[in-house]
Amino acid sequence: MRLPWRKRDKELDDEVRGHLEMAARERVERGAAAEEAERAARREFGNVGLVKETTQDVWGWRWLRDLYEDARFGWRTLGKSLGFSLTAILTLALGIGANTAIFSLIDAALLRSVPVRDADRVVVPVWHAHKDPKRWSSTSYGDCIDARTDKNPGGCSFSAPFFQEVHGLSGIFSSVAAFAGGDRLDLSGIGAADTVEQTEYVSGSYFETLGVLPAQGRLIGNDDDRPSGTPVAVLSYSYWRSKFGADPSAVGRTILLNKVPCTIVGVAEARFDSLSPGNPIQMWIPLAVLPRLEVPWNNREVDPASWWLVMAGRLKPGVTREQAQAAINTIFANDTTSGAKPMFKPEDGSAISLTRMEEGLTGNRPDVSTPLYVLVLAVGIVLLIACANVAGLLLSRATARQKEMAVRFALGASRGRVARQLLTESVMLAVAGGALGVLFAWWCLHSITTFAATRADGALTFAADIDARVLFFTGMVSVLTGAIFGLAPALQGMRVDLTPALKEGMRGSAQAGRKSKSGWSAGNALVVAQVALSIVVLAGAGLLVRTLQNLKNVDPGFDTRNVLTFRMDATLIGYQSAQSDAFFRELRDRLSAMPGVTSATYSWRVLLGGGLWTTGFHLAGKPKDEISEADVLPVGQEFFGTMRIALVDGREFNAADLARAQGIEAVMAAERAEAAARLKSGSKPGAVAARSAGKPPYPAIVNRAFVRKYFAGTNPLGQQFGKPEGDSEFDEPQSPGWKIVGVVADAKYNNLRRGVEPTIYMPNTGGAVSFAVRTAGDPQQLVQAVRALVNQMDSNLPVFAVKTESQQIDQQVFKERLIARLSGFFGALALLLACIGLYGLISYEVSRRTREIGIRAALGAERRDVLRMVLGQGMRLVFAGAVLGTVLALGLLRYAKSLLFGVGASDPVTFVAVAALLISVMLAASYVPARRATSVDPVIALRYE
Repeated sequence: MRLPWRKRDKELDDEVRGHLEMAARERVERGAAAEEAERAARREFGNVGLVKETTQDVWGWRWLRDLYEDARFGWRTLGKSLGFSLTAILTLALGIGANTAIFSLIDAALLRSVPVRDADRVVVPVWHAHKDPKRWSSTSYGDCIDARTDKNPGGCSFSAPFFQEVHGLSGIFSSVAAFAGGDRLDLSGIGAADTVEQTEYVSGSYFETLGVLPAQGRLIGNDDDRPSGTPVAVLSYSYWRSKFGADPSAVGRTILLNKVPCTIVGVAEARFDSLSPGNPIQMWIPLAVLPRLEVPWNNREVDPASWWLVMAGRLKPGVTREQAQAAINTIFANDTTSGAKPMFKPEDGSAISLTRMEEGLTGNRPDVSTPLYVLVLAVGIVLLIACANVAGLLLSRATARQKEMAVRFALGASRGRVARQLLTESVMLAVAGGALGVLFAWWCLHSITTFAATRADGALTFAADIDARVLFFTGMVSVLTGAIFGLAPALQGMRVDLTPALKEGMRGSAQAGRKSKSGWSAGNALVVAQVALSIVVLAGAGLLVRTLQNLKNVDPGFDTRNVLTFRMDATLIGYQSAQSDAFFRELRDRLSAMPGVTSATYSWRVLLGGGLWTTGFHLAGKPKDEISEADVLPVGQEFFGTMRIALVDGREFNAADLARAQGIEAVMAAERAEAAARLKSGSKPGAVAARSAGKPPYPAIVNRAFVRKYFAGTNPLGQQFGKPEGDSEFDEPQSPGWKIVGVVADAKYNNLRRGVEPTIYMPNTGGAVSFAVRTAGDPQQLVQAVRALVNQMDSNLPVFAVKTESQQIDQQVFKERLIARLSGFFGALALLLACIGLYGLISYEVSRRTREIGIRAALGAERRDVLRMVLGQGMRLVFAGAVLGTVLALGLLRYAKSLLFGVGASDPVTFVAVAALLISVMLAASYVPARRATSVDPVIALRYE
């Protein structure tokens, strides 16, 4: 490659040479000898190199030229020490690659901005107050649940009437959108029965407000969001690719959603899949189509007391956030603190804040932030250990270059110039390590993705990749790493005593090995730091591994072996409550009769499946405003026998209990419909609530925790509870309460971490259910037979979420498994690097002290004395690092308490085990060079230089 300054350098060389030749020729003409004339001309001209450098400084860009020369010299120098270079590059590749892999996850989950146009102009309203409003219902969709605290509740869900009022603020917002989460939908008309899992109902202004463009066709508009409009749908780009094979003809095709014909009108651009990070949407549907596909909030979608919509507004040019906030707060105050049924009192301090989208819609970010920060700490420590390792190698290598540095200083090189040369070499090592680290990062990400694919519900919700942002991060980390670990060797290289260093017989190591007055060298300090940092990573990994083991050892209260689970929703294809109950009973009977099946049952949600239903109820004899709480799980016949939950007292549900519950539910469904009709017509409330007070109670089975909390010291059988006292504020059907017919043992409900709470089991009626089939052998072998049976009974009814109970539990602890594996891997990597660092230091010390060891041996020292001396040096460093590391770990790991289960952040067993492991491995690393020291021949050692 021809560099721009090469031509000018040649011209300068020619000019200097010509000047010297001319001066020498003049002296020869005056009678001087040729050699003498040449020497005299050079003496008169002065330092040729200095003249060239002065001239080049005038030309400018000297720093670029020096950088090029330093890089060339560094490349040659590193090439001569190939073993050292490869060791340093591989060490740095591990540290930089680990950081690159975790940063790609951090970037995907926490750093990427909301994929909308001019996101800084789009705001999300979030309400906050000192007390909860008196609402009929609310939803946390939109991921603003983090805005809620006990003392200051808040959220981002609002009523449909409020959205319409805000939509009318045309002087403030250029457009306002609303959206709400949808339930699973039955998908047919394109092959076998299937379901759409992630749907979102949006207003006609949704895509306009966000500035999202179509990849195919068009997006939902205002004309689509009308009750009289034709039902349409928009696909996400990834769903279009996975379900329709990226076929352009999919646009315009008619599909059936819950047996309602819908036309696919377009595909959203690839970069946009959701406003909720980590919750990708498959299909968007207009809000006006919602009543045709499912019953929203018992037909109370227009009730001002039903808060279920999340909003986003785009500010008009020139309008500030403060102006918009004042306008929207005026409407909010009028709607919620005045009228016949105010939801807030003036002293409740209710108000709305307009927040940036990243702050208002957090998605799954809070769930993954703590684990990712823990991993960032782990890989950051690994990188520091790698830096310390390479710094130790460079310090040792500086010993061999003492004479080289002395010669350069003697020839006039400045200390800054030498330091710059050494830093250039270290940065070159780091850049090479970073390039190799990208491959290591890609392998790490591939391994994480492969492991995530073992989840029963698919892969990671955040799509991480090695993109331009990640590569830029890798480059920055590489340069900074090179500067950090190269600083100490560069400073060491400048501290050279020229006189002894230039002596031919002087060992370069004599100076480099000098210690401070305290007896600690820079190499010793680096090893102590590596050991201390390794303790932090290993202790964290140990606590997370113990957490995973504790979760796996939790007794769920039922037998999780040989249970196949799957989910069905008969309402998706139009089954009424009575029809679905009959279908589920028949399916349970047929499943129970299958060969290899011991029993079968169904429930609202499968145990440990993540779903949770809690309710408040009134206990007889308590004040009217005192509300008790319990979990609720509707179940079918043979539930407790199939799940092997022990019956403590009373009986299980029978056919009569299920029939009674179905009758009660039918009456309440009619009352809900009447209440919704009266609400829409503006009739006077109160009639429905008053008439619904005479219904008989539901039969209920409760667990021991319920009895202990609410009926301790009494016989719970026959006790009634949950019947409200007083009129319904929103004229809704009143619950008839429950009557206890049985008591069962405690069992986990929705997840392993949550304790067993008071639980009410009631007969399941209608809706979606989860089946549990207990088998005599491997439940996986019955999957095809179960699908065939359901298809035989109704080919339009999809079966989904098919997994074993063991897979349910694995899914429950997936995050813990992933974090434990990654932290364990990074802990092992940190330990390996620390061992290499200690091994290198001890080997260097043995080499440096060869003459001393020979003298000791000649004076009668035995091998065990030499072995004890060398091992003692290494173990002193290890113990010092272990003490320092334990203190650091105790201070840092307390921030990871939320990830732990059944073990404290300062668990002594974990710390003792980690310390024992570290000392054992470090002892082995020290033993090899120590053993080599015992084999030193005194005769050879005494002649050593």
